[in-house]
Amino acid sequence: MPTKVAFVTPGSYPIPSSKSSSVERVVEKFVPLLAPYVEPRIYGRSSRYLSKISRVNDIVCERFPAADKALYARKVGMAIKRFSPALIQVENRPKMIPVLKRMHPGKPCWLNLHSTTFIGPRYISPAKLKQSLRKADKIIVNSEFIRSEVARRAPEAAAKIRVVYPGVDTLRFVSQHSEEGARRREDMRRLKGLTGRKVVMFIGRLIPLKGVHHLLRIAPELSRRHPELLVVVVGSPFYGSHRTTAYARKLVRLGHRSSGNVRFVPYVPHSDVPDWFLVSDVAVVPSGGREAFGLVNVEAMASGVPVVATEAGGMKEIIVPGETGFLVRPERIEEELLERLDLLLRDKPLRDWMGMNSRALVERKFTWLHTARRWLEVFHEDVFHPLSIDSPWQEDV
Repeated sequence: MPTKVAFVTPGSYPIPSSKSSSVERVVEKFVPLLAPYVEPRIYGRSSRYLSKISRVNDIVCERFPAADKALYARKVGMAIKRFSPALIQVENRPKMIPVLKRMHPGKPCWLNLHSTTFIGPRYISPAKLKQSLRKADKIIVNSEFIRSEVARRAPEAAAKIRVVYPGVDTLRFVSQHSEEGARRREDMRRLKGLTGRKVVMFIGRLIPLKGVHHLLRIAPELSRRHPELLVVVVGSPFYGSHRTTAYARKLVRLGHRSSGNVRFVPYVPHSDVPDWFLVSDVAVVPSGGREAFGLVNVEAMASGVPVVATEAGGMKEIIVPGETGFLVRPERIEEELLERLDLLLRDKPLRDWMGMNSRALVERKFTWLHTARRWLEVFHEDVFHPLSIDSPWQEDV
């Protein structure tokens, strides 16, 4: 029988959820691909729209109220006892590691970190963090950037860290350079009123970390050089909500400086994101230095779109400068962003070449099958049996 593995997702959203952040989306997408090599079970927070137990892509998902974090941890821990897995993996919440280790003495417990948020002092003290990392039997991270951050804060944990990159669904994110993608792109551009426009796309939360203000500050000069430009900003400050903030209102004011060349689109569910990237000419990801990976990078690349991103965080590990897009230095972000976007908007053959390179790189390295395969390699490093070479999807990843 396959080895049982419990995946604990104590984040802000249930699985599945149209509102979910990247943490929940990663679990929803790659965990089902682990069967039949392991028998996974997902534990997450409850929702009034979902039953306590159901199947997500044929994987059992148990849900519990999460308003009281301590009670949530105990209930999940008791449910895990009933499942009796050989391994427990906690997603992005190091504080839960000591709790589950106490409830399941002697059982391997892994921590999967998706960002630096929950290893920072606002969430956990340095002493508690070291305790949690010490008790974790293995630490999975989504980039070399996070690996270095964890090793810097807890050097004694460095030997336990493994990098497993997230991925993208290449069936949902169709390349605009394929026959199907080109046809759909024209249909969607017509439907969204984008025919004849050069579309620069930002998709993400409207928070300072994501850096969209840099893009809007250069929009007046960029639109002067390219009158047919349209900067499209898709997103809101909060997942699944159109609530605004002072920062979001500031962005709207910046957009007014380029009237007719900037369009704001409030939060859209993730199911709509492929169409927005498909209608783009260039994607911009001007995030700050704490961006661990940025799924929007590989989603844009899968759509055959070149990406101009900040040379920060884990994005340096995704984009190949001069081949799939460009990286701009944080200390000169607006100057270099303007230069790179100007170049790409002037040169359609370059955009197309980079877009095709982007799609090819995703297919080689950044699919959910790659994620599952790498996780299984980590899983089989220790006491577990090696993965059979007869894996039915081995050649596809």
